Amino acid sequence: MTVSVRPVLSKQDKKLFLDVPFALYGKGTNWIAPLYFERLEHLNPKKNPYFQHAETQLFLAEMDGKPVGRISAQIDRLHLERHHDAAGQFGFLEAPNDPEVFAALFGAAEEWLKSRGMKAARGPFSFSINDEMGLLVDGFDSPPSMMMGHALPYYAARVEASGFTKAKDVIAYYYDDHNALPKPLSIAYDRAMRSPQIDVRPLDKKNLARDLEIILSIHSDAWSENWGFIPFTPGELKVLGDNLKILVKKEYIAIANYKGVPAAFSVTLPNINEWISGLNGRLLPFGWAKLAWNLFGRAPHSVRMPLMGVRKEFHGTMAGSSLALAVIETVRRYHISRGTRSGELSWILEDNRPMRHMLEALGARPYKTYRIYEKAL
Repeated sequence: MTVSVRPVLSKQDKKLFLDVPFALYGKGTNWIAPLYFERLEHLNPKKNPYFQHAETQLFLAEMDGKPVGRISAQIDRLHLERHHDAAGQFGFLEAPNDPEVFAALFGAAEEWLKSRGMKAARGPFSFSINDEMGLLVDGFDSPPSMMMGHALPYYAARVEASGFTKAKDVIAYYYDDHNALPKPLSIAYDRAMRSPQIDVRPLDKKNLARDLEIILSIHSDAWSENWGFIPFTPGELKVLGDNLKILVKKEYIAIANYKGVPAAFSVTLPNINEWISGLNGRLLPFGWAKLAWNLFGRAPHSVRMPLMGVRKEFHGTMAGSSLALAVIETVRRYHISRGTRSGELSWILEDNRPMRHMLEALGARPYKTYRIYEKAL
């Protein structure tokens, strides 16, 4: 059968785009269908502030008129302005184990990027490095946490056969809350919390805009030298704030001051994937009730820490280690007190050895690896 690729142009096309993975992931693959309404908003330029600084095109691969694969191509102006690498990106990659389909999808995405002056393609990013990113290459034996991707084991080989090579790996760490904090770290945490120089507080929802600005400021400073870093825009920060108001209690977030100045933070989110598993992407007729009960009625079984940062001036110092331990352990103890059983700390750059050493000292273990690929155009 001949493969053809066409651009996504209509709302109906977007629904077909979102439908593609349902035919690929069967029982035992650990894939969890995302909620349709949330993914449609993510693809909507009127709802997703990413489109304020990026140009995108979605593509569908078809056989005999039936969608079988998908990919996106995108150019993020903020990335280009910061990194000056003429690199476009791809994302949302899903396809059957057929080299012709992968070749056709990448051919369309690469041609779109080249026609706009890009010299390299990098991904997957769906859409940005601050969204779902990386291709799962290890850790297929468990479901993904919220806002983390999943894949089928053959994807990596098909991507590499299309001429892509590894650019960077990122690691997801698993933490079992039944594990006691090692005694030396417990002593260090108690010492940090008694220090007159350090004070840790939860998010203040009554002053949410102020606290989000604090988090953004620390994040932009702490992550500024990280590979591929792009700061959140004010529009993206507003969306984050709107989501936090709904999703989290104030204790899900910790902000630490050092000598009265905000210096570190950590953000945790309930692992919504454990609640939407089995809903097949839809809230009707009764999925909304299940989601609402879990969201407001009880603590999640697991959480994810997607963001944590310590100001750059404290990197490599005892004060920095104390601040990181203080914000991580404060939210962990809160979740344990509510009955949460485990957490994911993700993602961590493979070469961020100080953070990886700290997490492993805390008892966390690497359990999933996501790979970002690149290719010269």
